[in-house]
Amino acid sequence: MQLVDNEDFLKRVSTLFESNTKSGSIWLTHKRLLHEGGDAHMSSEDDKDKEHPCLIRVTDGNEVKYSTVVQPGDLETFHATYGNILKSSMATTLRKRDKKREKQKAEEAARKKRQLQQEIVVEGAKRGAGRRKRQRKVKAAMKLEEAKKRAQEKEEAKARTKSS
Repeated sequence: MQLVDNEDFLKRVSTLFESNTKSGSIWLTHKRLLHEGGDAHMSSEDDKDKEHPCLIRVTDGNEVKYSTVVQPGDLETFHATYGNILKSSMATTLRKRDKKREKQKAEEAARKKRQLQQEIVVEGAKRGAGRRKRQRKVKAAMKLEEAKKRAQEKEEAKARTKSS
């Protein structure tokens, strides 16, 4: 990992984004730098008021790895430039959200939920006229019960994963 100055880091980040436009990934990390070498000290009262530098790293996952240390006084100007580079680089690669499709999916889910709440009333003759209509309603009622069971199992599984 190469430690470079802020201006050089920004230039290298933009060239890294340009080289990975067609395919590839870039990982960006930001950390608060607590100490520069030496032993780390336990936190004290004056440590809460102290401003720490920021360590910023970028890598493509293979051989290209750069990092820089940004001092607290330079942080605003660095983030403004860094943000502009990220916006311009990602604007061409990010896809727009398909809000229409998301809305359709949400409406479909709500419609299915409403259907699960409705009860199918089985009425009509067991024999003679209306028999087929009754059989279809019985079959639909059984399907509805199965769907309710699956939905409840799905909800319980979600609750278990959230509580874990």
